[in-house]
Amino acid sequence: MPRLPGSGVRPRALALLLTLVPGAAAAQGASETIALDEISVAGAGSPGQTSLAPAFGVAAPPGSAPGVIERPVGEIVTAIDRRDTIANRPATTIGQVLVNSPGVTVRQGNGPRDVVVSIRGNNARSTGVTKNMVVLEDGFPLTQPDGASRFDLTDPRAYSRIDVFRGPQSPLFGNYATGGALAFRTRTGREIDGYEVGIDAGSFGYLNHYFTVGGASGPYEVSLFASDFRLDGFQDHAGADTQTVNLLASYTPGPDNRFTLKVINNTLDVDLPARSSLAQYRINPYQRGCAAAATAAAGCTTFNLFRNGAFGATVPVTASEGAFGRNDRRTIVAGRWEHDIDANTTWRMQVGFDERNFDQPFYTTSSRGSYPSYNVLTDLTHRGEVLGLPATGYVALGYNAIDSHIALYNRAPYGGPRLGALTSNQEAVQSNLGGRARAEVALSDRWTGVVGVSAENTWLKGRTFTYAYSASGVTTALADIDRSFLNVAPELALVYRPDEAWAFRGRVATGYATPAASTLFVTPAGVPGNNTDLRTQTNLGVDLGVDWSPLPDLRLSLTGFYEFFRNEFVTQSPGAGLLSYTFNAPASEHRGIEAGAEWAFSPGWRATAAYGLNDQFYTRYVEQLSAGSLTARFDRAGRLIPGVPAHQLLARIGYDQPSGPFKGVGAFVEAVYQDGFFLDNANLLKAPGYTILNANIHYDTDLVGWYAKRLSLYVEVRNLLDTTYIASAQPLANSISAVTGLQNGAGVLATTTGSIFAGAPRSVVGGMKLAF
Repeated sequence: MPRLPGSGVRPRALALLLTLVPGAAAAQGASETIALDEISVAGAGSPGQTSLAPAFGVAAPPGSAPGVIERPVGEIVTAIDRRDTIANRPATTIGQVLVNSPGVTVRQGNGPRDVVVSIRGNNARSTGVTKNMVVLEDGFPLTQPDGASRFDLTDPRAYSRIDVFRGPQSPLFGNYATGGALAFRTRTGREIDGYEVGIDAGSFGYLNHYFTVGGASGPYEVSLFASDFRLDGFQDHAGADTQTVNLLASYTPGPDNRFTLKVINNTLDVDLPARSSLAQYRINPYQRGCAAAATAAAGCTTFNLFRNGAFGATVPVTASEGAFGRNDRRTIVAGRWEHDIDANTTWRMQVGFDERNFDQPFYTTSSRGSYPSYNVLTDLTHRGEVLGLPATGYVALGYNAIDSHIALYNRAPYGGPRLGALTSNQEAVQSNLGGRARAEVALSDRWTGVVGVSAENTWLKGRTFTYAYSASGVTTALADIDRSFLNVAPELALVYRPDEAWAFRGRVATGYATPAASTLFVTPAGVPGNNTDLRTQTNLGVDLGVDWSPLPDLRLSLTGFYEFFRNEFVTQSPGAGLLSYTFNAPASEHRGIEAGAEWAFSPGWRATAAYGLNDQFYTRYVEQLSAGSLTARFDRAGRLIPGVPAHQLLARIGYDQPSGPFKGVGAFVEAVYQDGFFLDNANLLKAPGYTILNANIHYDTDLVGWYAKRLSLYVEVRNLLDTTYIASAQPLANSISAVTGLQNGAGVLATTTGSIFAGAPRSVVGGMKLAF
């Protein structure tokens, strides 16, 4: 095994972790899990929620068939519900909720509610769009057919539970599920049973009004969530204004048929601050005093824009002078029909339309475009016997496509978000057609086996015109793509349950992710052009784990994983103002440990922990760097993959008064720790780690004799110690000297801008909610 410089993951650390297993694992309470699931961080759910959650978005009679992702045997799944994560705290982004799961890394995206999520470090190096996972809401896909997911539209207040699937998941979810999957569940009408109004307000101009209404009547069930989110921001030029509407409705005309409608609409208007270099971050982490380049404070980041918007002389501008921002809209409309063919067989058919329109004038370019997409899925679930053994079988056939149109312009300085000359015009169509099959077989009272497979073909066809400007005129270049990829992903899992307290599980699974059209048209120089040789990313993962519940109120879990990647996608920035580009690393390995615990050790008291260890490195990758007339090659085997922290930990302890005159009063404190990580392939420059402390006080009570039914009050101090930390860091490309051909050192990387967003300083957010 190659030595991993600076890893911090050594046998001593592994041995220490193993000695602490009883205090570092988690499982869902008995009411939320069946014997063979790992549900590692969860609570009792919201008031009025039944102990056995219904299938996704279906107002179905008891005993109706759950979806295949509802209770999958043998998967490594963490369920995060409302307790301590949403219901009694002002969670401003979905990232503050997802860190409750082992193995999840969250980065700040391009906007205050936009976060980039990774599972097991897969995608941790990204700072723009979430990739390498599939995201669903109420069973409908939020990941577009090019593999991109964004979380601007996910207001935490809308959800009752989030399931985090860890490890390769293509046999269950198809393309792009190399890291895992997220399954969001909105609150159903029965859970809400009335209406709620709430408001959160706090530091840096944060204000969120939200409204929820829901109920069930006869065959109908409806829930509607709406919010209005505003923020001034803790950095210069970081305001935000976003509105979200989320509808879930279902109709059950009889015991054998169920219809579900899903509608989401999100509008977003965001001012974006500049990403700084590590050196600038150390001087001016929050980019304050940066209104104008001529009077900018020390450490302010500026970007050079062509004075005429096309070529020649440039002028430096700050984020405010350049009016950097995003103005996006996302609309999703989807429906599903479920039909019980007989008591043991259910057929589903669902269709959806998803369009993302964007206008993003930030940094040295401005992209405008539209990503309309649609998806169709039909599946069949049957419960019966195989060779006399109880079994559940699932088969599915799906098709989805996206028609992308992007125009990229130079930015012109001053006068608002002015556009310069057109630099590229891209049109591409991507479609995916595939099938999946899965069988869960009860081999005995104690053993369950799982076998699954996915096969999918992807077609990519498109072209991009690029334009270069000079005093002599315009030069045009054309890059075409016409490629197809066929991928197959099998899975095997085995679960052993000797008694109610123990469950042992093993899993071998594979995943695949095909290139998206947008990555094929950005060169390593960070400009539009031909990068069409990218290959499919694949991985083979092995998981071994154990769940232990020695007491009704103690849930422990430990999982070890080892994954082998081929042609792993690595995205990095070649420098300030340039587009990030993607390349294939021929071979790499990811290994680690995930653990968690939930312990209600005394009446009213609850402790929760979620820990992840990641050790990821290249095993075969030679990087070629050029400068001027010189070219050099560097063997990166054994180097750690940028962007991936070795250690992550969430630890929380809280108390809720269970009875007496102060019933409903509660508080908790939590610590969120993340280790440092390298910013470059040579492992020369490292972003420092951090520990953030949060404290919360809340009160939740029934109102007797009032028009309202329930009152919730809460206030939270985030980053209690006012720690300065890095919330997002774009990995940087290494370079060589044009004079000597030697690799430039950490000092050059540290002054390369376009990488870092600082995390929020100490902030106080409070709120109230009334249920009627």
